[in-house]
Amino acid sequence: MASASALSAMRPPSNRDEAWRYAPPTELEQLDESQLGWRSLSVAEGETEIETLIVRAGARASIQRVDVQLDRHARLATHVVCGSRNFARVEFRVRLAEGSHFELGGVTLGGGETTHEIVTHVVHAEPGATSSQVVRSVHWECGTGNFLGQIDVVRGAQQTDAAQDFKGLLLDKGASAHAVPQLEIFADDVKCAHGATVGQLDEMARYYMAARGVPPEVAKRLLVRAFIADAFVSVDDEKESERLLELALAALEGAEL
Repeated sequence: MASASALSAMRPPSNRDEAWRYAPPTELEQLDESQLGWRSLSVAEGETEIETLIVRAGARASIQRVDVQLDRHARLATHVVCGSRNFARVEFRVRLAEGSHFELGGVTLGGGETTHEIVTHVVHAEPGATSSQVVRSVHWECGTGNFLGQIDVVRGAQQTDAAQDFKGLLLDKGASAHAVPQLEIFADDVKCAHGATVGQLDEMARYYMAARGVPPEVAKRLLVRAFIADAFVSVDDEKESERLLELALAALEGAEL
C-alpha cells in the first residue's frame, strides 16, 4: 500500500496546498504527472556548480522542479529568468550539509494574465551552512509574480546564516505580487533574515532623470534594468551577468516602457 506522502505526491496540486496557494486554479487542473516530476542535482564535497534556468514562452505551462543535495563544503549558485507567456513555476528543494552554500538569484517578468512563481524549500541540516536568495518580480497589465520561500534550520545546525530578499515592481494597477517567506528555526546560534516589499517605480528617480534630459521611456527602462540587476549581483562572470539581464529585459516586450 502506498504511503500517505507517496499518495500526496501522486495527486495533482491544488490551491489548498500551501506551496500552490497563488497558482491559477485553471492551470493546475491541466497539469499532468509528466510536468510534476523532480530532477535530482547533487554537488559533491568541496565542489562548486552553477545552474541556470531560463523559462521562455511555450505551448503549455512550464514547471521545473529541482531536488538539490549539497555535500560538505559544496556550493551551488542558481540563476533563474522566468519570462514565459504561460503559467510558469521554478521550484527548488535544497538540503545543505556542513559548511555548504546555496545561492539563488531569480527574476520573474510577465504581463497579460500570466502567473510566474519561484518556490524554494531550503533545509539547513548541519552546522555552518549558508544560503542567500534574491528574487525580483516585474509585472504589468494583470500579470502576477509569486515567491514562496521556506527555510528550515534543524536542531543542531548551529552557525547557520540564511537570508531571503524579495521585491516586486508593478508597472500597472492590475498587476500583483505575493511573497510568503517562512522561517522554522530549532537552533539558537544562527543568523536568519527575510524581507519583502512590493511597489511601483520610484517617481523621484524618474523626475531626477527627466530633469537631466533623459526621455521618459529610456528612464523607465533604465530603472527596471537596475531593479532586475539586483538578482544577479553575485554572478562573478560579467558577460554571464549581462546575458541574464538581456534575457530578462527581452521578456519585457509588451510592457509600456
